Amino acid sequence: MLETLRLPPTGSLRARVPASTSNLGPGFDLIGLALDLPLGVTARRDVSLTAHRLTLGAGEERAWPTGGDNLLLRGLDAGLRASHAASDTFFDLSVESEIPTRRGLGSSAAAIVAGLTLGACVGPHEVTRENLLELALAIEGHPDNVSPALFGGCVLSLPVRGEATRIVRVALHASLAYAVAWPATTLETAFARSILPKSVLLSDAVENSRRLALLLEGLRSGDADLLRLGCEDRLHVPYRLPHIPGGAEALAAARESGALIATISGSGSALFAIATRDNVARVADAMRIELDRRGGPATAKTPALAQGARVELA
Repeated sequence: MLETLRLPPTGSLRARVPASTSNLGPGFDLIGLALDLPLGVTARRDVSLTAHRLTLGAGEERAWPTGGDNLLLRGLDAGLRASHAASDTFFDLSVESEIPTRRGLGSSAAAIVAGLTLGACVGPHEVTRENLLELALAIEGHPDNVSPALFGGCVLSLPVRGEATRIVRVALHASLAYAVAWPATTLETAFARSILPKSVLLSDAVENSRRLALLLEGLRSGDADLLRLGCEDRLHVPYRLPHIPGGAEALAAARESGALIATISGSGSALFAIATRDNVARVADAMRIELDRRGGPATAKTPALAQGARVELA
């Protein structure tokens, strides 16, 4: 349950929401992991406003749309309705983000969740994170990024028709560390989904199920062999990887540098790896070098596992 905050007329809230990576290979539209590349939104209530006012900084948020298709604003309005906030509640919003857009690191999900959690904390009606997940799904359409953005850590999320979405927390071994790298090239989610086949071989579907079982046990135990075997995917990675310049070479370099898992982050174009703490920086740098060599300036980071969205008085 989110704390219900009682704001004075000019009160301010601060939301912090993590980035997320999804799929981890075979967990397509199922598994997501929160990463400490934060989106921060400061919302100051202003009684003189007749609509929300949005100010974007010079970080990753500079590419955001500012009109009616802005997902932060859509989430905020949905959260305000859910908490039964007064209809004349409007905010002056300031945004700072470390999450790159169109890279498969959950920038859209983070924006939606930031808006929802801010709005949910304003009105008198208590709203749970489970409630917000359903609202987020209505906007995003799939759960694998909004779930870790809301709940933190690593989660499995399964929408069930007529029931609440099921959330299962995945245990992660303490020895594991995480790396992401992304090229200058972006990959639109809509395009990344459009290039997937409409049907797959039964043998590929069966193999993905087998690999997912190994992946989950590898994440729990830290077993290097299980993680290596468990990250193989046949449903989306083979179709998306050719559209990421240097992607295949970067994943190969990550494995050669000791990555336990190396795959596409979500729909791409970012890449994601799991390594041990003593060599995760080397793995991240290996991916960056190959992406940079073949696709222009690239970025790599080694973010920690993150908590879910939180809101506090600013």
